[in-house]
Amino acid sequence: LSNLSASCWSRPHPVNMFNSYHVKFQHSKALTSPYPGSHIERSQVPEDKVGWLTEWKDYNPVEYTAKSVLAGPSWADPQINHEGFSPKFNERDGEVERKSLSGLYVVENGRPRNPAGRTGLTGRGLLGRWGPNHAADPVVTRWKRDRSGNKVAHPVSGKNILQFVAIKRRDCGEWAIPGGMVDPGEKITATLKREFQEEALNSLQKSPEEKAKLEKQLQKLFSQDHFVVYRGYVDDPRNTDNAWMETEAVNYHDETGETMDNLPLEAGDDAGVVKWVDISEKLELYASHSYFIKLVTEKRGAHWSEDPGSECHQ
Repeated sequence: LSNLSASCWSRPHPVNMFNSYHVKFQHSKALTSPYPGSHIERSQVPEDKVGWLTEWKDYNPVEYTAKSVLAGPSWADPQINHEGFSPKFNERDGEVERKSLSGLYVVENGRPRNPAGRTGLTGRGLLGRWGPNHAADPVVTRWKRDRSGNKVAHPVSGKNILQFVAIKRRDCGEWAIPGGMVDPGEKITATLKREFQEEALNSLQKSPEEKAKLEKQLQKLFSQDHFVVYRGYVDDPRNTDNAWMETEAVNYHDETGETMDNLPLEAGDDAGVVKWVDISEKLELYASHSYFIKLVTEKRGAHWSEDPGSECHQ
């Protein structure tokens, strides 16, 4: 998504401005080898051959689906040729959402085709669903403040510094937004709240009383006005030619800091560490998360870069 960093918006746009079909995507992380959690090397895909419209008769991708997926957990589809499995692609299939946020995708030989192009690997890799695998990423932010409670401005840009709740992923050690997969039949709003509680507040290990207290505190934050940062395709290292990540990233901002000050951050579920992180362009985050964070700083008028030429001006 490096080519997206120059995209600038000086005012709020409707949600669909961030849908992936408005943007020319280039695979970067979706072409990396070895494939996460394996020794599998992708077939190399030159930059000019990523797009499906470019003819490439010699394209010979590696087939790989992780054993954890083939074992048939509740979150995974069966193999395409499995008896009794006839998925309804490009529509809601029972409780499973198989529609893409990017519009219609091609289904070839019974398999969905990645709308952003070739990845050098077929099958599902670590992803459970054929086609789009839907996630939700809650970007919870507050202003950085000094001991007197005043906002802290960056010495170079002069803009106030924004902080967000970040987790360090157990699987790859990279810092990330504490998001996760949308359960079948679950509303995005419920996923955003649930994932934040599980990843950043360790709610799965709390007593019913502690959970109820967290719920009450979070309700204030998650019920206020929020900003849909992005909806669409994600350049993710787990993507394949037949399965890919899509997300809805939403910013919940604690303007006064009072709501989040009373919430005890505690790593849980897939997180190794959780903490408030100062936002700047120097952050290196998992998948496309740096791009989502940059859009939040633009919306909030916060510090991003020490180079004035790289930010937006009205």
